Amino acid sequence: MKHSLFVADLHLCAERPQTTRIFEDFVRRTASGAEALYILGDLFEYWAGDDDLADPHHARIAQLLAELSRGGTAVFILPGNRDFLMGEAFAGASHARLLDEPVRIDLYGTPTLLMHGDTLCRDDTTYLAFRAMVRQPDWQAAFLARPLAERKAEIEALRQQSERDKQLKPAAQMDAHPDEVATVLREQGYPRLIHGHTHRPARHLHRIDGRDCERWVLGSWHERGSYLRCDAAGCVAIQLNYFEGAR
Repeated sequence: MKHSLFVADLHLCAERPQTTRIFEDFVRRTASGAEALYILGDLFEYWAGDDDLADPHHARIAQLLAELSRGGTAVFILPGNRDFLMGEAFAGASHARLLDEPVRIDLYGTPTLLMHGDTLCRDDTTYLAFRAMVRQPDWQAAFLARPLAERKAEIEALRQQSERDKQLKPAAQMDAHPDEVATVLREQGYPRLIHGHTHRPARHLHRIDGRDCERWVLGSWHERGSYLRCDAAGCVAIQLNYFEGAR
């Protein structure tokens, strides 16, 4: 049966070689049998700009996705909060199509909305203010004009600060807010929703204006890998059983 696969929050980096090997196995053994693979944000731990494509680990992943695309599986990438600077050079190298958030697709007859999911966390106001700043074209142009090594050092410092900040935030503050989910689904015509970011894999049912809406949250691969398989009969989450201990 025709089907598509969805993943998010892989956070691939050279420092987690086992996770990279598992992703390579997933692409070659599982994704190669799908019509499409959708990566809904944070493919990489961070992305400092497309001029970092020369990095051996980045080049390895781009080549892997290009091989998948050449084999007949369409590859779509919706950048997340870690890799929002991903651009057309990476898309060209990986033979992937970059998606602008949110994107609504017809998934085997079911209207489906795809998001990374960070904008659903409306109580995390500090992060959302930072997000609004770094998504500005002027900010991005100025940042990308700086030397690559300088950019990577600043991103690493920001990443470490973010990890410290998370320890001080209530868990609910970093989760999708039900009211924001309802607003988005209402504005988009009550579709199914698939997203990542929160690292809380689950299937939710929302009753909105008398309509039932399904929401799938994708899991983080550096914690416990999984993917979503969707076809005309619906979606099912599948755990990667060999993922225990992967880092």
